[in-house]
Amino acid sequence: MAERTVVDLVVERLRAWGVPRAFGCPGSAIAPLVEALDHAGGDPAFVPARHEETAAFMAAGHAKFTGGIGVCLATQGPSAVHLLNGLYDAKLDSKPVVAIIGEDVSGPLGNAHQEIGLSRLFGDVCNQFVRYARAPEQAAPLLDQAFQTAAATRSPTCVVLPRALQVAPVRERYPQSGRLVTATPGAPLARVLPHDADLDAAAALLTTGSRLAILVGQGGRDAGTEIVALADRLGAGVATSLLGKPVLDERLPFHTGVLGEVGTAASAQLMGGCDTLLMVGTTEPWTEYLPLPGQTRTVQIDIDGRRIGSHYPVDVALVGDAAETLRALLTRVPERRNPQWRGTVEAAVDRWRAEAAERAEAPAEPVNPQLVLRELSARAPRTGAVAVDVGSVLYWYARHLTLPPGVNAQLCGTLGSTGCALPYAVAAKLARPDQPVLALLGDGAMQLNGLAELITVAHHWPEWADPRLVVLVLNNRDQSGVGGGRTYPATTADRRPDVPYAGWARLLGLHGVRVDRPDLVGPAWDEVLAADRPSVLEAVVDARVPLAPPEPAFADLRGVFAAGDAARRVRDRVLETAMAVEAEDIR
Repeated sequence: MAERTVVDLVVERLRAWGVPRAFGCPGSAIAPLVEALDHAGGDPAFVPARHEETAAFMAAGHAKFTGGIGVCLATQGPSAVHLLNGLYDAKLDSKPVVAIIGEDVSGPLGNAHQEIGLSRLFGDVCNQFVRYARAPEQAAPLLDQAFQTAAATRSPTCVVLPRALQVAPVRERYPQSGRLVTATPGAPLARVLPHDADLDAAAALLTTGSRLAILVGQGGRDAGTEIVALADRLGAGVATSLLGKPVLDERLPFHTGVLGEVGTAASAQLMGGCDTLLMVGTTEPWTEYLPLPGQTRTVQIDIDGRRIGSHYPVDVALVGDAAETLRALLTRVPERRNPQWRGTVEAAVDRWRAEAAERAEAPAEPVNPQLVLRELSARAPRTGAVAVDVGSVLYWYARHLTLPPGVNAQLCGTLGSTGCALPYAVAAKLARPDQPVLALLGDGAMQLNGLAELITVAHHWPEWADPRLVVLVLNNRDQSGVGGGRTYPATTADRRPDVPYAGWARLLGLHGVRVDRPDLVGPAWDEVLAADRPSVLEAVVDARVPLAPPEPAFADLRGVFAAGDAARRVRDRVLETAMAVEAEDIR
């Protein structure tokens, strides 16, 4: 019988923590662990990516789509450096990921091949936990602590395993002496609820306002029912952050859509008109779209107290799980509807939806990118996942794709790194091979890493119960960095080299469709969503279509001392006039 080694123990600990797969790129310093995973019979599996950066994005995507802990592997030196982008994504979006780094340094330290200071390299992104295993007896406890810390802090952690240690024999899992701390795999986190006094204060504040707005972020993902119940009880309008877009049914008449630069005019108007604000699980980055300072009284709910008040002044802080905190609030808040305010909100939503439809139908050369996402809305699968990249596609996704209730959508929200969508989609598909997955990206992201990761898709898809993984590439051939709606002619230097994205998919044995006429967009979606294998839908779109960020409400007052009486009087007068007009229209 082969002697038990440290990597065998590592595989056992990954299995104990419920890790279904680890993503990475093979290399000499991590080869013993990769070999042990290959012999593990798929429990857990090793998923080789085409690049370490995409492996880290896959680990972050796994954490985002499943709620579990993502795992990525790399070797020292440049391989480890390439993990940083995906790990920072996990850190800034508060997702648990464990990075396991193999190191193989021989000879004098300080001048070894591919030697870098791993503790310093990962010291910021994995600031909660970075440790070296120096003896066989340390491997299991350190891995347990890494997983426990990642789960408890919702952040990435790192364990370094020297190659020589990986192949070292191990006799017992934990030493009988010493002070090594161990953890129980999968131990649940504590239930977190605010104090009763804080809940009472929040309930009193929410019921004294007359124009309530609720802003929902990713922290509200399990609280959709409670958010809608509270909004109905108080006659509130609801907007979401970009990460909070999947939380609620976007067809609700009082749902104004996404807030911020990529968002809707209705959401900007909601923030401009409210006098009371409830923030649920969000630290909205586009603070210029939030109400003017001094305009509202604000309650914020977040599981992490460090985030409360970090972007916007808060009157009552509620540290707790969103769903349970909202359920506790509902027992304290009496029904206090304001039909006039709710009618104003719904009228703004109706206006925006009509405007969005008009924008999507506007002529473009050759295809309007907004039309591509709007046509998907009518056909989007009712189950599965959507992964969205960075760039103009984010604007069209935020405004024109109505997500079916229950469909999970993820993006690189806080870091905003291009090239996340296809790795995310791979992770989502491997987690649920029986459900369809969509990846939405531009030609820049596709050239950055998507072309390579299609090889990963081509390798795995025959194993999937539902073969549909559809990659939308908005091909506008623009690499100027200026964005949509430029007013000057594109130069040769501004144009990205064209690539036959759909043709590349076909070369890999996948399905590929190229669209350059508006009337073919709908049929193309029908074709790829019915295909018997993964597909690339390449839409040749017009780079000149303007991104048109919505104007923040009272933008002209934001340079004034907003908390001053003069600014407040102007704002209140405008609001009174607007609401009187809306009330007349409603009647």
